[in-house]
This record gives sequence, structure tokens and C-alpha cells, in this order.
Amino acid sequence: MQHDLIAQARTWLAEDPDPETRAELAALVEAGDTAELAARFAGTLQFGTAGLRGELGAGPMRMNRSVVIRAAAGLAAYLKAQGEEGGLVVIGYDARYKSADFARDTAAVMTGAGLRAAVLPRPLPTPVLAYAIRHLGAVAGVEVTASHNPPRDNGYKVYLGDGSQIVPPADGEIAAAIAAVGPLAGVVRPEDGWETLGEEVLDAYLARTDAVLAAGSPRTARTVYTAMHGVGTSVLTAAFERAGFPAPVLVTEQAEPDPAFPTVAFPNPEEPGAMDLAFATARRAAPDLIIANDPDADRCAVAVPDTATDGGWRMLRGDEVGALLAAHLVERGVSGVFAESIVSSSLLGRIAEKAGLGYEETLTGFKWIARVDGLRYGYEEALGYCVDPEGVRDKDGITAALLVAELASVLKEQGRTLLDLLDDLALAHGLHATDQLSVRVEDLSVIADAMARLREQPPTALAGLAVTSAEDLSRGTDRLPPTDGLRYHLEGARVIVRPSGTEPKLKCYLEVVVPVADAAGLPAARARGAELLAGIKRDLAAAAGI
Repeated sequence: MQHDLIAQARTWLAEDPDPETRAELAALVEAGDTAELAARFAGTLQFGTAGLRGELGAGPMRMNRSVVIRAAAGLAAYLKAQGEEGGLVVIGYDARYKSADFARDTAAVMTGAGLRAAVLPRPLPTPVLAYAIRHLGAVAGVEVTASHNPPRDNGYKVYLGDGSQIVPPADGEIAAAIAAVGPLAGVVRPEDGWETLGEEVLDAYLARTDAVLAAGSPRTARTVYTAMHGVGTSVLTAAFERAGFPAPVLVTEQAEPDPAFPTVAFPNPEEPGAMDLAFATARRAAPDLIIANDPDADRCAVAVPDTATDGGWRMLRGDEVGALLAAHLVERGVSGVFAESIVSSSLLGRIAEKAGLGYEETLTGFKWIARVDGLRYGYEEALGYCVDPEGVRDKDGITAALLVAELASVLKEQGRTLLDLLDDLALAHGLHATDQLSVRVEDLSVIADAMARLREQPPTALAGLAVTSAEDLSRGTDRLPPTDGLRYHLEGARVIVRPSGTEPKLKCYLEVVVPVADAAGLPAARARGAELLAGIKRDLAAAAGI
């Protein structure tokens, strides 16, 4: 066993083009660290519908230049098999460790394979790449990013020429092409021959961002903004300036890209503590709202003043922002289809129905939402909003921030707030309260065991509410393809349980709907909603054994 591991490691070492990972692996071999070598060589990082994502380091189970070169070679082979020889592949990247290297390697592989490659001019938000694919008529796009994962991670996200992320069967076909790549010495990688794009592609994206706002709408909302150490600051501030909003007050400690993400445990606005510096800045600046992007700026978080909250500021849930933007678009008289993933609040369906608009539910992820026919607006509870599907067929934290700021400005002129509009929606459709039970694990078998336990012994009641139906989504439904998940309908509530597609987490999405007759009944309805959510969370954790 030890001899095999050492032999595998030496073979890998011989073709690794990166001196850093070569040194790292050589040290493990020299030390005879079989436990660590076994982890690095337990298989290969699997390419799926989220592309690749994993911890940086040497070996086939880590993100590194060798793995990326193979992924690029497999993607190039797939594109050529699809008849796209000579087609353009656009490559974007964020500011994480190794992102620029992975982008350059991808450009070299595409060029060597007979495709044309164009790299964005600098680290930029993922939505700029998604926009550039269609803007430039590319046959595919690659974004090097691990979004809001920990600092030690990086990833590789693939889009096809329609500007949407890959879905089956393309992911499986690309994975097979990657597996068929031989020794790296056979992958042609010229030193040049690709294009580095200029700022004009960003200018075109910024010109498009204006399209999400109504002509002549008020632009008075004052914001505090954090890029969470990512790439959003320069693009968001430029978009706000173009639109005529007051310049956002920046959370200076988090405004510049920093792959170490030094002020947060996890660079995700949803994680505890991640917004503390933004709240502190807001208490000094007294803005109308806080806007946060995740590090690649495809997600948008919103916080609002709330005297009932400790510290005076409250983060809105993704479902709340999703409903607010939908209500704003309805008020503006838009047409088309509203769409969301199955884990998001059912309130969107009620808003769409009352407005006479189409409505669709999809599997989790914008790769599905973006493909809905006639899409006008799509959102997912994990802070993702697609507000300009003709421009960006993916979630976009920049245009979502503009639309939130426009809504806050409209309400401000009326002497109202985002919280007032949430009250209106509760009175019109019932109070929709959502929460999440999310368990991060070191051992992935914990997730598999929990799913198996729930399948074998499904709960019959949660928080005293009877389970009226249970669906195993791995079998598919009449409207959804199969996915690893479970859905429970209760009397006045809904629960979905699924493994995360991008992180080692089991995620449980909870929603309760509490009828409310008038404004005076809102506090009691909120208290009842919170009580039910807490009870469901407790009982579900017990049922899953987590």
C-alpha cells in the first residue's frame, strides 16, 4: 500500500507543472506521510454540474494546475466533438489563490486544442463572465472561482454558449472527456496565442446594468457596501455611479480583494459574524440599507435598520429579498415568468399567481432556473437573484443590488421601508417564515447516513404538525428530474432535505405559512412562525440523527 502510494505520488510529481505543489508533494513523499498521501490520491476530484471545487494542494483530489489542465483539455475535447472547432472560449477568474494561474492554463489549453481563447482583463465578478459569453458569441465560458467557500478552496465553473451553467448530460460527457485525457505532456500548451480582453467588455456589462432600473425612478437610497474581500467593489461602485445613486459607504476592511479573507471565518454573508464589520460601519454612517456581495459578487445580501434587533440592524433572509424584488417588478408592470428553486419560499408562486404571471419551480441552482422558458425573474434562497435574464443567465449580485437600491428609494419617497413592504406581503398572502438547518461535516458519510435514516424512517410529524405527504426526489417527479433530496409537506409547512452540491453540508430548508388577518396580528403570527420553525428544526435533527 505504502509503496503504491509513493509510486503514484512520484508519477504525479514528474508531470506537475507547478513548483509550489511539486515541493509540497515532494515533502510528503520525503516524510513518508502515508495518511496525507492516501487522502490526496484516494481518487480524482469529480467534475459535476458545479464543475470542480475543492481544497488547493497537490494530488488528484485537490485543486491544482495539473487537475485544471486536465479539466480544460477535457472541455476542449468535448467542444470539438460538438462541432465547435475554432470557437471562442471566454475565461474569467476571481482573486483567490491560483485563480489567475488556472485561467492562464485554461487559455493555453484551449489555444493548443484549436479553439480561440479570451481572458477577462483582471479579477472580475462571475456575472461579468456570464454576460461576456453571449455578448462575444462564445461557444463556452469558464469561471475560476470557489464563490463563498473557505480561503483554502478554489473551483472551476463551466458555461456553454447559451450563457448558462452546464446541466446533464453535458456534465457527464465533459467528465468522460476529462477522464480520457492522457499524460499532461500530450496536452499542447503554447506560451501565447490567446487574447486578453480590455475594459470594453466590462463597459458593455455596466451599460447593460442600467436596463434593470425603471427610467426616471428615484435613486436616493444610501447604502453601506461590503465586497467581503472579493472582487465586487470596483464594479458595484461603478454601476451605482452610472445609475445616479449616492456612492456607497465602503466597509474599508473588506473592500479590496484578499484571498486570505482575514476578517471572516467564512466569506459568506449568511455565516455568523461575516456581516459584523458592515453592521459596525452602518451604525456610524446611518444608511438606508446594507448591501453585501460574496467574493465573486454573484450573490447579494441585504440588511435593514431594525430597532427591534440587537445592534439595530437585521439581515434579510434570501427568501425575503426574493419576495421584495418580485413585488417591486410586479409593481413596475413586468411580464414573463417568475421562477425559483424548490428550496425557496412558496411566497413567490403566490405573488406571481395574484399578478397573473407564469411561475415555475426548478431543481436547486441557477443552471436550472436560467433555463426556464420566458424567464423574467428568478431567485434562490441562498442570496441569488437573476433580474436581467437577457443580459446574464445566472445569478448576479451587482444588478440585484441596483434593483434593491431602486426599491428602497421608491419606498423612501413614500416614507416607507423594506420592512413595511414585507408586512404588506404577509397581509396579502399569509406570513411565510423560512429557516434552514445546515450541518457542516468533516466526514461525508454523516450526510449519507442521515439521508438513509430519513428514507428508512420518515417522520410522521414535526413540531406537532402532521406530515401529509413525503416525496423521495431521487425518483424524480412529474415536473422535476431526479435529485438527491427529500420533500415533506405538513399542515401549513414544508421541509426539504438535501446534501449541498458545493460544500460538505447537509441542508434542510424549512417553511411555515401562518395566516394573518390584519396588521395587529403580525407580531403574533411572527412569534408563531418562529416557534414552529424552532420545533421543526429540533424534531428534524432528531429524526435525521444529526
